[in-house]
Amino acid sequence: TPERRGVWLVWGNTGNGKTSFVMQLCKELCRFGRVAYDSLEEGAWLTMQNTLKRYNMQDVNRRFLLLDAEPLDELSLRLKRQKSPDFVVIDSFQYTYMSFPQFLKFKEQHRNKLLIFISHASGQNPDGRTAKKVLYNASLKIYVEGKRAFSHGRFIGPKGYYDIWPEEAEIYFGEKPILNDENE
Repeated sequence: TPERRGVWLVWGNTGNGKTSFVMQLCKELCRFGRVAYDSLEEGAWLTMQNTLKRYNMQDVNRRFLLLDAEPLDELSLRLKRQKSPDFVVIDSFQYTYMSFPQFLKFKEQHRNKLLIFISHASGQNPDGRTAKKVLYNASLKIYVEGKRAFSHGRFIGPKGYYDIWPEEAEIYFGEKPILNDENE
């Protein structure tokens, strides 16, 4: 059962599976309440629509709401309404242009929500000074690399990670041989 309030941070470099992980997470969170995904970076463009189709988000369409780059002030108003979403994904933190004091204010205004920020990475750290401060403030920290999501927060789980795409994660981390013409 997920927390219903607080801050989670998901970060990783481009192409490692952040969006795929978060879509799977959103689908799971829909079992527990309503989820809003504010796509600040991509908006509702074709790539995002294709991602929603790939993860069959239509199965949870009454509990999942894609927001087309909704500015934070409008998102804030939405979250204050009765029957507003329980879980909020903001993609990406860098596109909020928030300072750390602004982040703290936003978090306080919506302390009854679970706020999940997606962040770009610089190496194995969130990108930017403010995102690094948010990392220390988050109760759950999830680093994504090689199609695997690693939990660095207070809940680690039995393995300490979740395979977004198991076959690709095994290949990336050298746990399964790559098949080619020579060793098929």
